[in-house]
Amino acid sequence: LQSNGCCIGTGFAEENREPEEETMIKIGGNSYLVSPSLPDVHGCSPGWSSAFYGAECFDSEVHGYMKNLGKQKPSESQNIDAKKVELEQLLMMETKNYRKTIKFYQKLLQKERCSKGKSPETKSMLPKLRGQLQEMKSKVQFLELVKKYVQQMMYAEQWGVESCVLPTVIHNGRTDIMDVAPTDESSLLLYYSTEKHQCNNQNGVRVLQAGTPLGLMAYLYSRNAFLEGYVQQFLYTFRYFCTQEEFLQFLLDRISSTLSSSNLDPSTSLNKICNRSFYILQAWIEDCYSVDFATNADLLCTLKEFISSKVVLLNGYGERLLSLLEDASARKSGSAHQCSGMDKCEEESEENRKTLHSLCKKLSEDVSRKGFVTLHIFFFLQNFNWKLSKGMGPIAQYQRERLYTISSLLPKPCYNSFTEEFPGSFAKADEVGPYLLIEYSAQQLCCQLTLLQQEVFHKCHPVHFLNSRALGVKDKCVAVQKAVSTETVSLKVCNLFLSKCIQDPYLLQLLRYADSISTWIAAEIVTCHTSKLQVSLLSKFLLIAKCCYEQRNFATAMQILAGLENLIVRQLPAWKILPAKVAEIMEELKAVEVFLKSDSLCLMEGERFKTLPTIPSAHVLAMHVQQLETGGFTMTNGAHKWTKLRNIAKVVSQVHAFQENPYTYTPDFKLQSYLRQRITHYKDADISALAADNCANFHQIPAEKHSRKIQDTLRRMKATFQ
Repeated sequence: LQSNGCCIGTGFAEENREPEEETMIKIGGNSYLVSPSLPDVHGCSPGWSSAFYGAECFDSEVHGYMKNLGKQKPSESQNIDAKKVELEQLLMMETKNYRKTIKFYQKLLQKERCSKGKSPETKSMLPKLRGQLQEMKSKVQFLELVKKYVQQMMYAEQWGVESCVLPTVIHNGRTDIMDVAPTDESSLLLYYSTEKHQCNNQNGVRVLQAGTPLGLMAYLYSRNAFLEGYVQQFLYTFRYFCTQEEFLQFLLDRISSTLSSSNLDPSTSLNKICNRSFYILQAWIEDCYSVDFATNADLLCTLKEFISSKVVLLNGYGERLLSLLEDASARKSGSAHQCSGMDKCEEESEENRKTLHSLCKKLSEDVSRKGFVTLHIFFFLQNFNWKLSKGMGPIAQYQRERLYTISSLLPKPCYNSFTEEFPGSFAKADEVGPYLLIEYSAQQLCCQLTLLQQEVFHKCHPVHFLNSRALGVKDKCVAVQKAVSTETVSLKVCNLFLSKCIQDPYLLQLLRYADSISTWIAAEIVTCHTSKLQVSLLSKFLLIAKCCYEQRNFATAMQILAGLENLIVRQLPAWKILPAKVAEIMEELKAVEVFLKSDSLCLMEGERFKTLPTIPSAHVLAMHVQQLETGGFTMTNGAHKWTKLRNIAKVVSQVHAFQENPYTYTPDFKLQSYLRQRITHYKDADISALAADNCANFHQIPAEKHSRKIQDTLRRMKATFQ
């Protein structure tokens, strides 16, 4: 729980359903009475926890709680509807109490701040209340997990078929995309046996080891595929062995061949295949719309046309799928519109910068010939608004020294509406220079840099980290060449996806942002005019990095480390006069880097990632995935190794895990605007060229000592000739 805000989980809306036709299903050795009603529009995706934990996602505590839920007497039969009603009531009450306690905690915290710690009762009550909040949050999360288990049993798993029926799943496709359909399960899938399963205590459980592309798609219909985590793992990794078009056609063929039989006996295999196809399709849309459908207009058009022409008329699920597609498209288009607006603003700013730069250069050349130009520039600069925020004496003094420079005329990049909303000193980042970084504390800068990093991190998807070698990502200092654009990257080199599989290259944008942060940090340091200012900035960035990794923002911490380890920066004389305690932070950062590289799941250990926000290093995570991708994906018989694909899905699933728990710092839009402008200003800077223009970057040798060294050298050379 953070001091400046509280993070409440996703909305806990009460769901009311009308009773429908009931049917008996058997899951985990227990029989349940189920209503074959449609799920919530956003309720089919198993989520990252299913891919990460697999069959262990729902432990014995969930099974025990589920067993006793909805039973008024020990001898009473287990009714799934009664369980669901009681669970929703409990969840609603616990969530309501949790929100009330959060409001009370915030009021108490505000009261304690106003009294400046002079109220001992309030001060002693806050830790107790914080502990109660954590317990209540854990209980709400547990009830959410039980609700997820109930929903998957009620909806998805009731349509699962036994493994012996999987060949029937394949043969029911009338226009099958594959050339040959095997007749028995052994030619589709390979298993290995385990002695005992922790959740259902069954002996001799078969675990999927490998399978053909057709067999792996057919296994989505198997019983317990949702509960075992297979569906979510498949959605993360299927691009290694089939394209999005092939997977969609597989699902549509099964729906087409069974749709006319879906209104018959619910227990028939045809009805189960039809309904399971709808649930898989919905889960795919919910979880992977941004990486599969939003980037492939033909795929989206094929799906919409099929639903409108064949599904809507015969099945009520069609309207829900169309509504789901519209909602996902609206969210994606809104995000894309905002990004395109920012890009357009940057392009216009860059064009204006070049135009004014050429104009100012021409004016500078005419100064010697036309003295009146200087006077015109003087009056022009006087009309500028040089308003500064309060409490910035050193900044104002620095600005007065360079008030009438030609470079001050250059426009500054704009982001969203920050510079329009705040036309003061923060909109003039170049005039302020690096001095504003010193004015703010390391904690303040850490919070705002974390929010900026979180903004780009929350736009990524686990699939973005797959097949990164094809995008040119390498295990060296510079992950992505600045001169290489997204369009010019060759996907033919080391491409692990199928050739016709469309890959969204957002990872490149994420890595370029990281590279721009590192370049900005190095540029800020080498452009300092004095060694004293360099020491201050070095100390500030080291303290910011320490705050970042302590707050589990490992992305920004590693970006700062990369900037400080720049070859030019490491050779600066300022390191010799850096305080010893501050210099030790550099070793801490290197130790953190070693820790992050040691294990692909090191940030998922323990329970901290569930309660504390986390942002991983994108490059380190991509390297871990590349290591898992090393080696063959197929066995000698051509079957794809599912154990390898499952491990990859487990590693990338942590992206969604970290995105579920965001930072709740209060944004400082003025400071963020300043940081954005400074980062953009230096993102393509040549550090060696910047350092060459600054005397503070070189070791200064006194004149007398220098001449004495020359004389000693000449004397030694003269002695060698005698």
